[in-house]
Amino acid sequence: MPNTASDRTIAPLETPRLGEPYLLTPGPLTTAYEVKEAMLRDWGSWDGDFRAMTAELRRQLLDIAGDTDGEFDCVPIQGSGSFSVEAMLGSFVPRDGKVLVLINGAYGNRIAQTLTYLGRDHVTIDKGDYMPPRGPEVAAALNADPDITHVIVVHCETSSGILNPLKEISDVVYASGRKLLVDSMSAFGAVPAGIADLRYEAIVSSANKCIEGVPGFGFVIARKSELEAAKGRSHSLSLDVHAQWETMNKTGQWRFTPPTHVVAAFLEALRLHREEGGVAARGARYARNRDVMVAGMREAGFETLLADRWLSPIIVTFFSPADPAFAFDRFYELMKQKGFIIYPGKLTVVDSFRVGCIGRMDEHVMRRVVEAARTSLTEMGVASAAPPAVALAERSRLAA
Repeated sequence: MPNTASDRTIAPLETPRLGEPYLLTPGPLTTAYEVKEAMLRDWGSWDGDFRAMTAELRRQLLDIAGDTDGEFDCVPIQGSGSFSVEAMLGSFVPRDGKVLVLINGAYGNRIAQTLTYLGRDHVTIDKGDYMPPRGPEVAAALNADPDITHVIVVHCETSSGILNPLKEISDVVYASGRKLLVDSMSAFGAVPAGIADLRYEAIVSSANKCIEGVPGFGFVIARKSELEAAKGRSHSLSLDVHAQWETMNKTGQWRFTPPTHVVAAFLEALRLHREEGGVAARGARYARNRDVMVAGMREAGFETLLADRWLSPIIVTFFSPADPAFAFDRFYELMKQKGFIIYPGKLTVVDSFRVGCIGRMDEHVMRRVVEAARTSLTEMGVASAAPPAVALAERSRLAA
């Protein structure tokens, strides 16, 4: 596995305050004390100071996206990341449009489900849990169906940990004269997806992912031409991206009560992101976290779901051990007692669990994670962390 990380670490890397465990999840995640501290003040949602905070938030996110020509704008949306995904779909896909949904996990499936709720016509390419969609098959699907107007892809599918080949997909989408929408919920801010890197009409993410803020809002970064065309298209009052954009540009305010404390925390998270070195440095730290953790877990006998080339620096899925003494619920509790909250798996074929690489932690923490996993197995009486033979056979078959 290529090591793309630098030796740079963040400082200070304190143990979470008040005895909190590290959150080894794809968000919410472990945040810096400064981010928590920023939420200790109350803000008036109509006040000029808070309007200035909203404007600064939007400006800095456009900077991260690399909008040097002013062709894009940023629209924050209250709620979890799924609210912003639904807002993007309902606002940018015309009611007579047709979407090709690229699926290789739970969040691609959720997009298809959302489109069903919205009454938008759609088709899918479903790659299962092990593999990403590739450019040639996307091109073939587009050539076979001229009614498709949009393609949507999850940048990092955290149900498996796959980092999808965004540039490859974007190239074939625009070569076919279609439009690309990107769910970069768990990758924006750490994996390059800038406007100069590839083409898309809109990209969404949320506050509590790679920027390392806390949950409460997502954001849509979209071409202004798409925002203008979205007027009157949304199915929802509260998820109307055009209406939110228009109101923010006219008044500086959110249309409905904003998550004021979350915005204050996010501005502090943006400061830390910038001071660390931006997307490149944050991605390098996460990649180093992944590399150290995966190497240690493999040495302990665990197997990753994915081949090295598709492992994201966001979260890694491991097969559960075949040993009958292993029970995930017990493993989870033992890891939590040692200060680490891991994530259950979301695979349909075999049992698994996930370990996140993002948040306010570095490779030294990840070494402690590996030691905690080793000790937990011993305490459970697990002799081997090797997965069932069927899991490895399925991985080999689907990856062939």
